[in-house]
Amino acid sequence: MNLCIHGHFYQPPREDPISNYIPDEIGAEPFHNWNERILNECYAPNARAGNFGRISFNVGPTLFRWMAEFAPDVTSMIIEQEKANFERYGTGNGMAQGYNHVILPLATYQDKVTQIRWGIGDFIFRFGHTPEGFWLPETAVDNKTLQVLSDQGIKFTILAPWQVTASQDELGPYRVDLGENHEPIIAFTYDRELSTRISFIPEATRNGDAFLAEIVRTHNHNPDRLTTMASDGELYGHHQHFRDYFLTYLLTEGAAKYGVDWTYPGRWIKEHDIPHTASLNERTSWSCLHGVTRWEDECGCAPGADWKKPLRLAFNQIAEWVDQIFLDVTSTLFPDPWELRHRYIDVLTGKMTTEALCLELANGSWQPGQIRRVETLLHAQYARQRMFTSCGFYFDEFHRIEPQNNIAYAANAVWLAQSATGLDISPAILDLLRQVKSKKTGLRGDVVFSQTLMRTREEKLA
Repeated sequence: MNLCIHGHFYQPPREDPISNYIPDEIGAEPFHNWNERILNECYAPNARAGNFGRISFNVGPTLFRWMAEFAPDVTSMIIEQEKANFERYGTGNGMAQGYNHVILPLATYQDKVTQIRWGIGDFIFRFGHTPEGFWLPETAVDNKTLQVLSDQGIKFTILAPWQVTASQDELGPYRVDLGENHEPIIAFTYDRELSTRISFIPEATRNGDAFLAEIVRTHNHNPDRLTTMASDGELYGHHQHFRDYFLTYLLTEGAAKYGVDWTYPGRWIKEHDIPHTASLNERTSWSCLHGVTRWEDECGCAPGADWKKPLRLAFNQIAEWVDQIFLDVTSTLFPDPWELRHRYIDVLTGKMTTEALCLELANGSWQPGQIRRVETLLHAQYARQRMFTSCGFYFDEFHRIEPQNNIAYAANAVWLAQSATGLDISPAILDLLRQVKSKKTGLRGDVVFSQTLMRTREEKLA
């Protein structure tokens, strides 16, 4: 029986937007912050058990960046386990991910390209080979996002079963046609029942034998069918304690006992034809039954969150303002300013300096100070990407660290753009942020924005 478990390993960014230092966090004791605690409970034990070599997985680039600095031994184990599969089968079991966990159907075309190219670039930097698969944040998808994936050489993604409609009454995976000039992309749809049991029913994952016996008894044994289970990777040891042992048993002793062949999408594609097709259900996700509304407005999944609409509008206007400044400055220096931003991943990974990137892509010679100005605007572009991190829109309450962090990243982007040009942000944006308000505490978005802007000025000019 062919089975696949996909683990989506990701944490919201916890770094202060100014210092990039993660402050001590309440509840993470005895560790300083939740990244450290989850590393100890999940990432490290699963890496030591070899589980990253037996499942399909993605690690969020911003999380991986932190882990590489804080726990390089764990990072090395994850990379080596994935690379072993790549060397053995010619395709790895790791997937790339959108760099800042942005909801891509809500992003502009250029932001789609940036997030996807940054995610691919980070994956290549970490694992040493090109990814074939790409995990979409919250599996949020639309046709244009898949077109960008296809254009960047991505072969497959994983979606919820309700995100596609099969052309016939056939089981996936499916080829999804993307129109002229785009290669089709393959969608692996996960098993809804099994994924729900793993993710939300702790009793279902207490006994590995009972879990596998039930799958063997009730699920499809077609050798051309791959049954995929998908969940947050943090489930295995953090969200549910001791589930790293459960996962290890499923993948080793349990597999031999119940005749399970654990595989992953890249390997499956190499060994099987994908004859069935499906059409995409636009602007859908795995975590909101209302499509992608959860990340732009109030919806049934997060009732009472009317602060999200003005926050999304404010961020869109900030992005347009920062982008226009970026284009005004760089369009005379570079034949393609957007390519400069897309390639900025080479600087983020340390592959090259900003100066080297600018000299490679520029039209010609430079005047003193121009590179520093462009570098400041690229920093602004990075902060402006961070403000769209999905976690800031996920919950119903505004008085949480995630939306406040997103506003702080926005303030940082504005400060950087202002420091490079001397221009001021429109007061209309502050009017929108004033409408962002916690019903419980009265905290307002414009207050968070202004306080961060003031603190940034004080610390940068000190």
